[in-house]
Amino acid sequence: MKSTLKQTPTLSIGDAVASLLRDGMPVRFSAYDGSSAGPPDAEIELELKNQRGLSYLLTAPGDLGMARAYVSGDLAVNGVHPGNPYEALRLLQSHLRFRRPTPAEALTLLRGLGLSNLKPPPPPPQEHLPRWRRAMEGLRHSMSRDAEVIAHHYDVSNRFYELVLGPSMTYTCAVYPTADATLEEAQAEKYDLVCRKLGLQPGMRLLDVGCGWAGMVRHAAKHYGVQALGVTLSREQAQWGKEAIDREGLGDLAEVRHSDYRDVLEGDFDAISSIGLTEHIGVRNYPAYFGFLRDRLKPEGRLLNHCITRAHNRREETGAFIDRYVFPDGELIGSGTIITEAQDAGLEVMHEENLRLHYALTLAGWCQNLVDNWDECVAEVGEGTARVWGLYMAGSRLAFERNEIQLHQVLAVRTTEDGKDGFSLRPTW
Repeated sequence: MKSTLKQTPTLSIGDAVASLLRDGMPVRFSAYDGSSAGPPDAEIELELKNQRGLSYLLTAPGDLGMARAYVSGDLAVNGVHPGNPYEALRLLQSHLRFRRPTPAEALTLLRGLGLSNLKPPPPPPQEHLPRWRRAMEGLRHSMSRDAEVIAHHYDVSNRFYELVLGPSMTYTCAVYPTADATLEEAQAEKYDLVCRKLGLQPGMRLLDVGCGWAGMVRHAAKHYGVQALGVTLSREQAQWGKEAIDREGLGDLAEVRHSDYRDVLEGDFDAISSIGLTEHIGVRNYPAYFGFLRDRLKPEGRLLNHCITRAHNRREETGAFIDRYVFPDGELIGSGTIITEAQDAGLEVMHEENLRLHYALTLAGWCQNLVDNWDECVAEVGEGTARVWGLYMAGSRLAFERNEIQLHQVLAVRTTEDGKDGFSLRPTW
């Protein structure tokens, strides 16, 4: 293929970007060297502010380099709010397609942009260690390493989460009873749906693993009169949950422990809820996970597993941005694998439901909260971290809308040896 680039050592950044696009630039691009590309009247503009931003892009191609430049403030996205860059991401993911340069073009690009830019700058402080470095500090999904990565994500600031998640303090997919329901109404409906699926009644015992800020524990105790125990690896979550239980006068029914779920010694629970925990377990650990939960149930006891899944059952690594900035060691797989592993652990699967589009609506609500409370969020955690959350939530919303990821609830039961499951002939929820 004949090179289309000018053979010059003074190649501008704008020319370099434009030359590698397959279908033209869908947004305006401008760089610190004064060059630009794309339509001048575009509503959205990518602004590369300095040489460090260029070095991030060149030394970590793909989403990681873009994330580093964006989080550090070296790459600005003008035309959208940093708390909700959804429209920019939607446009870029739909229309921004780079082609691979020929060897001659690659050499020209490197000479024109400067070989000094190939030295990687230190990553932003919000970035977690790469997986190979984390492996040196502990086995993946060991108790100590799980505690560390959970703290990285959840022990950010309870006040920050209050601002983003809203009064429910619920960081999992809501269930919208109607399209115009509020986020708070949808979160209450989610908890109530879980309670109904579990068939909770006064006096029952519930275990909620990965309980977050005790939303499920408090809802079940308050509205269904159950004895509820929640466990979380996040110290900040546990403290907030305990204070909420005391504020609401639920201390005689509800308890939260700062603990790994694997340290729960009690058994004979009538029901177990796992809402947003399975993503952190690791696919290879599913047999032990489902086996542990089954052993904590009494006969006819129910398990509700609520988690993000892929749209397929093939193993696929999480992208670099999510792994380094959001969910270190997180793993996703399809609902078929989850059902298989639950069955192989001796549980009878009774019902399965996909809530994919509900999570897209949930994320839109969180992004709006971040926009509405941007200044206070930045004051609480810093602009870099606030940018991470806006980017992550808007990108996740897009992934749910495009069916790249899903959200499944799987309801299972520990059936008795003679086949009793405790369910009515048709669902009651």
